[in-house]
Amino acid sequence: MKQLLLSLFLLIFIGHENLTAQITTPQIKARFGIDADLRSNFFNGFAQVGNDDWFSSTNVVGPGVGDFIIDTTGAAYIVSRYASTPSTRNLPLFRNMRFPQFSVLNGMLLIDAIFIRDHHGDDSTMFASGSNKNGMNPNTWTTPVAQSVPDKNEILDMFMHVRRDGDGSETNDSLWLFGGVSIENTTGDRYFDYEMYQTDIYYDKPNLNFKGYGPDAGHTTWKFDAAGNILTPGDIILTAEYQSSSLTALEARIWIHKSSLLITPTAFNWTGSFDGADAGAVYGYAGISPKTAGAFYTGMTSSNNTWAGPFKLVLGNQSVVDNYSSKQFMEFSVNLSKLGLDPLVRTGDACGLPFRRILVKSRSSTSFTSALKDFVGPFSFFRAPAADVATDFPSLCPGGAADIWVTNALSTSLYTWSTINGNIVGSNIGDRINVDQPGTYVVSQVLMDSCGSTYATDTIQLTMQNFCEVLSNKPFNLNARLQNKTAWVSWNTSSEEGVAYYELQRSDNGREYYTVGNRIAPRSGGAYLELDNLDDYDPSQVFYRVKYVASSGGKIYYTNAVRLYLRRNNSYTLTVAPNPVHEQFRISFTADRMANAEITITNSSGALVYRAMEQIKPGTNEWQISNTANWSNGQYIVQLQLGNEVFRKRLIVTHQ
Repeated sequence: MKQLLLSLFLLIFIGHENLTAQITTPQIKARFGIDADLRSNFFNGFAQVGNDDWFSSTNVVGPGVGDFIIDTTGAAYIVSRYASTPSTRNLPLFRNMRFPQFSVLNGMLLIDAIFIRDHHGDDSTMFASGSNKNGMNPNTWTTPVAQSVPDKNEILDMFMHVRRDGDGSETNDSLWLFGGVSIENTTGDRYFDYEMYQTDIYYDKPNLNFKGYGPDAGHTTWKFDAAGNILTPGDIILTAEYQSSSLTALEARIWIHKSSLLITPTAFNWTGSFDGADAGAVYGYAGISPKTAGAFYTGMTSSNNTWAGPFKLVLGNQSVVDNYSSKQFMEFSVNLSKLGLDPLVRTGDACGLPFRRILVKSRSSTSFTSALKDFVGPFSFFRAPAADVATDFPSLCPGGAADIWVTNALSTSLYTWSTINGNIVGSNIGDRINVDQPGTYVVSQVLMDSCGSTYATDTIQLTMQNFCEVLSNKPFNLNARLQNKTAWVSWNTSSEEGVAYYELQRSDNGREYYTVGNRIAPRSGGAYLELDNLDDYDPSQVFYRVKYVASSGGKIYYTNAVRLYLRRNNSYTLTVAPNPVHEQFRISFTADRMANAEITITNSSGALVYRAMEQIKPGTNEWQISNTANWSNGQYIVQLQLGNEVFRKRLIVTHQ
């Protein structure tokens, strides 16, 4: 049974009354367990199906069952390297969320998550001895070439996850921030900060300084109008402290110009605290509290022998252990909506980003302005890949057609295409379109279909090549599969008439191609197979297309391209298109070997609407799903399970 060790005291000023918020029990918030334990389907010391968590130590699966959030790819290999190559225990480790950003899992909107193992041993990723404090401009912080840090201040691992208590369609879907930190020393007083920035601040390790900080004394200020409404958000800091056996305080602050304290905000209250770089600072961090009374923080510290996850725990003395000792791991949650920091409440945009980067720090004492010690980051958060487009035919022949696609498409994003001087054939929604005219084509990316603003755009221009034509006997069924370190590329033709020869071409980005084989003469039967050795090929993906030359006039033509993933972690790819779906859609799965798979589709309530067992072959596998007429409008999860590996995509059904 977990020790109920949390006593959170936050002083809240409302008029002249002081209120104290205190939580001392394990909690489940937005289906996520806050009990200082890392296991999903496990809560407060007992197995309990239904809550998500950082990792999983069981194989419990099914609709409505809790799931784990952090990607555990390669955990067994990393742990084996800790044993075979002890020097790897010093290396930092990063793992992101195992679901695409803005996925909906069991009705909860997953925005982002990260797990980081800090560098172990003497290093520069800590603050140099001296005066480095919260409230100072990051350009004045100093870091050493190499230095140790007191064990009570040494951060071992940190976790962070942000989700909504709902799918983001309602303004009362609270935005929750979950954090976790493991620290070397479990005795004495310990203090740390989660600092969240609006800018792309980063640590320049070779030059031992921070760059990319904000414009207002190194930070970004929150700005208000005269009525107290938020005009623009700024930097945030959550500061917490241990006192011996428990987490005893947690405070939220925001970066402001000191004159803002004269304004009464509509979203939160000032607590009265304000600290900048020095006593005369006009910029600094001011304490805030909710407008309504009641607890908005929760948290606990671990009991003895709490499982430390699949990556285990590397201690400061380089020993690798399976479990946390008592009070070594601290977990907490913050309701950002109640605190007044939620963009959905402020602007109605469920995809609004309250911050861009995070820096986790430890400090020497309870004072907010005490000396800073260790740090992890800064690292990106809420940073989904911006749309990047490519095409197989940048120059069209008269009467020809081309595919344009998003090279880094997210299943959770909505892509809408437009053109003012070209022509889109078919739907303009999805991560891929077909066009038959030259022109400029623009894709707009929204992080999910209910978001209120465009996240990113990208543009591509297709030109017309008048001295070419489309050959009627175009190769078809172009496919590629990986066997050991060799790509097997195959295609077919219905007739060899009009073709002088073929060439196999390769690209690592889908844009620039070069020939990797000699001329390939037409063959009877129309079936081709070419092998391409990739032993010395470094990129994680490769594109292939076939160049073919007409026997009359020497005109050049190209097929569409196929993509092949080379590294094991990327060798499986699940896509769903079109998305949103109106009548029917196809599921595509790219694999590098034969296997059996189970495909299931569930609605937002967890009810099963489709199930099939399929035989997977190397290369691209496709299945057409046509029985959607009886499905209601809304969100669905497409899941493909391949042995112990599970792949998921979000699908939107909207009947017209």
